[in-house]
Amino acid sequence: MKIALGADPYGFNLKEAVKKHLQDKGLEVEDVGVSDSTSETPYYQVASEVAQRVGSQQADRGILVCGTGMGMDIIANKHPGVYAAVCENTNAAEQSRSINNSNVLTLGEFFTAPDVARDIVDTWLTTEFTQGWDAPIQEWLQNSMKDIAQIEEQEFKSAES
Repeated sequence: MKIALGADPYGFNLKEAVKKHLQDKGLEVEDVGVSDSTSETPYYQVASEVAQRVGSQQADRGILVCGTGMGMDIIANKHPGVYAAVCENTNAAEQSRSINNSNVLTLGEFFTAPDVARDIVDTWLTTEFTQGWDAPIQEWLQNSMKDIAQIEEQEFKSAES
């Protein structure tokens, strides 16, 4: 699995902890920045870079870290094919995957300690879409992704015109 990883200066330290954890697990990590906590690169630039990689399937998933995780989430979700979720605990990570099929995880360094982030990341990486749901709900969730894709296509086409 290839993970695109990025942070702004407020998320740099947590990003580095997450990167080491991912690499220790043997996952391929593409770090798109920032390279230190004094960088002046804005959160929206990094979020867009990771989202583009995930949306174009150059990466299987993405992880973004800023101060709160919220700014990165907002920007990432503006890209086609990207379903970003801010997760501050493992339950949210599990639900973001099993219900919403999120492919970008956003974390906030202001709120999330490195050991908690590692647990969130592990849960998010190992939970499959529709996991743990009864067959009728699994079918409904699968169908919802088709409906969401149609809405996405309409919205992105209208935004281009």
